[in-house]
Amino acid sequence: MSDTETDKSRDQEGLGAAGSQLSTAPQEDTATQPGLGVIGWARWFWRQLTSMRVALLLLLLLSLGAIPGSLIPQTGADASKVEAFRATHTTLAPVYDKLGLFHVYSSVWFSAIYILLFVSLIGCIVPRTWQFVGQLRGRPPGAPRRLDRLPAYTTWRTTAEPEQVREAALALLKKRRFRAHTAGDAVAAEKGYVRELGNLAFHISLIVLLVAFASGQLFKSDGTKLMVEGDGFSNALPMYDDFKSGSLFHNDDLVPFSFDLLDFKGTYELTGPSRGTPRTFEAKVDYSEGAYGRTRSKLVQVNEPLKIDDAKVYLVSHGYAPVITVRDSKGEVVYQDAVPLLPLDGNVTSQGVVKVMDGYHDAKGKREQLGIRAFFLPTYGGGASVLSQFPALLNPVLNLEPYHGDLGVDSGLPQSVYQLDKKHMKGFKDAQGKQLRVNLKPGQTMKLPGGAGTVTFGKDVKEWAGFQIVQEPGGAWALGGALTAILGLAASLFIQRRRVWVRAVPGADGVTVVEMGGLGRSESAKVPEELGDLAGILYDQAPGAPDTHEDTSRAVPAEGAEK
Repeated sequence: MSDTETDKSRDQEGLGAAGSQLSTAPQEDTATQPGLGVIGWARWFWRQLTSMRVALLLLLLLSLGAIPGSLIPQTGADASKVEAFRATHTTLAPVYDKLGLFHVYSSVWFSAIYILLFVSLIGCIVPRTWQFVGQLRGRPPGAPRRLDRLPAYTTWRTTAEPEQVREAALALLKKRRFRAHTAGDAVAAEKGYVRELGNLAFHISLIVLLVAFASGQLFKSDGTKLMVEGDGFSNALPMYDDFKSGSLFHNDDLVPFSFDLLDFKGTYELTGPSRGTPRTFEAKVDYSEGAYGRTRSKLVQVNEPLKIDDAKVYLVSHGYAPVITVRDSKGEVVYQDAVPLLPLDGNVTSQGVVKVMDGYHDAKGKREQLGIRAFFLPTYGGGASVLSQFPALLNPVLNLEPYHGDLGVDSGLPQSVYQLDKKHMKGFKDAQGKQLRVNLKPGQTMKLPGGAGTVTFGKDVKEWAGFQIVQEPGGAWALGGALTAILGLAASLFIQRRRVWVRAVPGADGVTVVEMGGLGRSESAKVPEELGDLAGILYDQAPGAPDTHEDTSRAVPAEGAEK
């Protein structure tokens, strides 16, 4: 055995219990093979699963597993994108299906990692918590036999009595917020328990985050609703345009509330390089909680949702809804409504479809259906321009392209309200025999050929707002867990747990010999500095004897201590 290893062995023997339990970390088992039998293998597996390195490995795997969930379309988020991906990637799609990459967060492999990490953290935290509680209930260990083997050490001789030195040291250490007591001929003190508390808080907060994330996924609901100014909404499933929820969510879990969209306002930069950039999007709503709640007003803005219990109503989109009136050949109104059109670009060039399904008869009295493709430009640039030049209503123009025939809505097959199926439709022709297309300004009317009726672009152009209604019961817990994790990690990184001992005994010549030693969990310059500060204060209360030549100005490392 080398001299260095011999010195280390002697140091450990000299410190004894004084150097133990500076951390609640479990001791590593030096055995490399599990015991024989089923119990031995189970015990070995449990120790490996609850070790910190396995917990970190599982956390890394969980993070890596979430990457495909962000890059690959998920059925729970947008099933249409998944179908489009399958149609485009005919080779990869079957492989992704087998690996569960289209539903990562509910896949077997992701759930296995999640559960193993959960068990690992609990198995690691519970024993460490009990050990930490035991340390808090106990007292700091007594001074080791050889204080001069500690990393920080100093000594001097004084004419003060040993009892007086110990009393002064005890009072000084307690004043510095050490847990201190007298043990034999020395005072034992310890400080920095917040480090272990922060470490435990960090790991417990990870469990809280896991539980909050799981509950949020299982009990959440997420739906969208497009509302034109003047429309109302009640938080019931039939009112949603699109709705998805967790596997344990029930319709009765929806928070009861309703609201009306009174007005939407959007403002934009008028000049400069940022012309057309949105400045404000605001939706003024009146809402009430429950069936008989008092009506309140709220201005919903981007990133400033309407909050009602666990539900949040976000403003996520907007557009225009021109008011269109359709009359048949007899001049009777068969359709009149604000038609929401979907934006195509940043200047809100929009498109949509007007579908007249009932009540229309052509010039011959034949019952038909009308489908009118609509393109809307909030600011028409003139000429052959087909794109809006600005998102606000500076020069609005509505382009209409009418068709007649069978819309196919009676077939029972679902179809989009924003798309027109022209399979059984015929276009109205102009004087040159081409498809009729007419640009209208607010208040103007388009006449259908052959006296088939008219289509009027109303003077009032309404705006619509798209809302996302989200209900995630674990959001507050997740936020609390994240903040606690940050604070706990900071405490475990920047606070050091350390011990200080002060021994005062009569020397061979009857003069009191004072020894002070400090020990930290890891080597740090703060321990010798703190010990030197304490030694300086104690030296003022128990000054050195006239014949002493010891340097009492600072703490010095012990001879033979590791550097």
